[in-house]
Amino acid sequence: MAAKRIIAICQSGGEFVTNNEDGSLSYTGGNAHAVDIDENTNVDAFKQELTDTFKFNVDGMAIKYFLRGNKKTLITVSKDKDLQRMVNFFKDSEQVEVFVVAEGVGAPNVSNMPASSRTTMSETALSPATPVDLTNPDCQPVVDAPVDTTPLDILPSSNDNKHRRAATQWENTITGVDQRFSSFTELREALHKYSIAHGFTYKYKKNDSHRVTVKCKSEGCPWRIYASRLATTQLICIKKMNKTHTCEGAAVKAGYRATRGWVGNIIKEKLKFSPNYKPKDIATDIKREYGIHLNYSQAWRAKEIAREQLQGSYKEAYSQLPSFCEKIMETNPGSLATFATKEDSSFHRLFVSFHASIYGFQQGCRPLLFLDSTVLYAKYQGTLLAAVGVDGNDGVFPVAFAVVDEETDDNWHWFLSELKSAVSTSRPITFVSAFQNGINESLSDIFSKDCYHGYCLQYLGEKLYKDLHGRFSHEARRLLIQDLYAAAYAPKVEDFERCVENIKAISPDAYSWVVRSEPEHWANALFGGARYDHMTTTFGQLFRDWVSDVSEFPITQMIDALRGRMMELNYTRRVDSSQWLTRLTPSMEEKLQDETSKAISLQVLHSHGSTFEVRGEAVDIVDIDNWDCTCKAWQLNGLPCFHAIAVLERLGRSPYDYCSRYFTTESYHLTYSESINPILLEKPVIAEVDMDIMVSPPPTKRPPGRPKMKQPDTVDILKRQLQCSKCKGLGHNKKTCEKVNKIDGSDPLLLTGAVVAEEPEVTA
Repeated sequence: MAAKRIIAICQSGGEFVTNNEDGSLSYTGGNAHAVDIDENTNVDAFKQELTDTFKFNVDGMAIKYFLRGNKKTLITVSKDKDLQRMVNFFKDSEQVEVFVVAEGVGAPNVSNMPASSRTTMSETALSPATPVDLTNPDCQPVVDAPVDTTPLDILPSSNDNKHRRAATQWENTITGVDQRFSSFTELREALHKYSIAHGFTYKYKKNDSHRVTVKCKSEGCPWRIYASRLATTQLICIKKMNKTHTCEGAAVKAGYRATRGWVGNIIKEKLKFSPNYKPKDIATDIKREYGIHLNYSQAWRAKEIAREQLQGSYKEAYSQLPSFCEKIMETNPGSLATFATKEDSSFHRLFVSFHASIYGFQQGCRPLLFLDSTVLYAKYQGTLLAAVGVDGNDGVFPVAFAVVDEETDDNWHWFLSELKSAVSTSRPITFVSAFQNGINESLSDIFSKDCYHGYCLQYLGEKLYKDLHGRFSHEARRLLIQDLYAAAYAPKVEDFERCVENIKAISPDAYSWVVRSEPEHWANALFGGARYDHMTTTFGQLFRDWVSDVSEFPITQMIDALRGRMMELNYTRRVDSSQWLTRLTPSMEEKLQDETSKAISLQVLHSHGSTFEVRGEAVDIVDIDNWDCTCKAWQLNGLPCFHAIAVLERLGRSPYDYCSRYFTTESYHLTYSESINPILLEKPVIAEVDMDIMVSPPPTKRPPGRPKMKQPDTVDILKRQLQCSKCKGLGHNKKTCEKVNKIDGSDPLLLTGAVVAEEPEVTA
């Protein structure tokens, strides 16, 4: 049987750095090469291959490695048994990191290290005879083994070494005479990196579109470079260079050259894969890797520059809007993408609805839309308005969205007008939104009698809390909100009235508030439309999270990122649903089975025609032909209630024939049958821009200071409020109570016979 082979990742030319927190070692810099080894490989052959690779002398070479889980102890390989032990120990992982060290390098300075770290450093190189117990979970060397004092190439982490990564990466960005660059910009960037890597600052003597002359900033230092355009080409070539430096102490000034643009160029690759790279982490990384100090503001602005380099200019994105809208409708026929500007050509609003979303809503979704808004945190701010539907499996289905300069009644009116053009249908649509008069009036004006407007129950509860703030104890407030929700969900008018009477018993003011809040827009018992038991706009949280993730992008990039999320969602759900074998979608199938299990113990009596009396804990009347039950659950949810299922089972009929068509797997397939197609974003060619439709950014800009990266959470309407233990009032404690004053440290109620403040109206 062939011996098990592993890959040795051999590193050399770098250095070991000690972590001050835990004393662990890490290797940075240098070069790495991969070498195949197995348990039959001998040390001499291994060293010979490393000699050919790294140009080391065999006699001056030390081979070391870390034991798994122990970054404080280095093991030395000096004979065949050591190498076999290493191979056997790492054969499961199939690779091992090996460090090729030149012997004779000065020993590290450990005088400033903690005692535990100094002990570890003295034991880092074990002799060839050192036995290692590989069954020891900590992989520590045997205590009484002899110690090899072979010095390691570990350098202290000091100010002299703080540019180690910069030196490793950029020390050769400038090589000398005849080096060529594609542009002066590339040359200047190379100079920038070269100066940081070598720790000096420079200044330009000549710097124009034809030539660059640069010299060391230190007075009298002869280092200088002259570069100019290579004749008959567009290349820039270094013609003269003096590489000699006579200056000292310039390294501390290297940070002077670290402009925000330079930092942005450094971090943009990491930002590409980590969009949430925080400014404080940027500053920490730049200090550790390049020895340059940045404050939070500098790091934040560098991130903005890097983001713009990756995603394009915020300003340029607005000029792309005309062609971008055309491309949406060209690549996704049947889509609607339109924008509007103000008189000064500045951006006003943009509406987008993809054909796949329009078709899916019309063919497979119930006529229910949730309206919501999300604040954007890009350079020019703005607000995103959205209309989100519900698929047959109770999943979020984005239908349309718009970016507007600010959330106003006029912009909502425009958005709803465009929405009607996009999803024109003969079905009456139920809209659910926050408690806003502007939306209510716009819906009445645009959709006339073809819509119903339901208020979001969560926003309604928060408004009740704010309007009556500070007047009730925590327990009373909890009961008020509980009764408000019960009134909203109550299926029958008498149940609604009973809940409202409970509110009146707690507070007549709260009862008056409920009466004025237009309950016909939020109470199931009074509402004329079909909400399918969805009472809040928080249903669309998935889409809102998408927007939050891309809210800092330039406008075209943001729209395209949302398109990508929607495209992927459509595809994933289309593929997943192709495996469904049930007549209803999984969530609706589960609900129907739950109702069926409740119908077993019911007694069914035939009244006349299609009307039946069903007896259980209560008596309900079911009209099969009209899909009606006095419990109102069938009408509210679109699925037969357990009373109706009991009747259908007696008649030998299938409950599936009496479910809303929107809950069927067939309708779900129609919802996701169309695809959203990719859009290729290209930078506009200035010469081809039509000045008549030029779009400039809106005048509003993000205010100074650190922007909020997250939408504020909704008000906790049940948060416990401070209550005075003396007067029982709310919003203060006994120490700050104005009604009870201390006299010489005694209770004034006992000294003066003062009457205790009256109990509040509610003390539940």
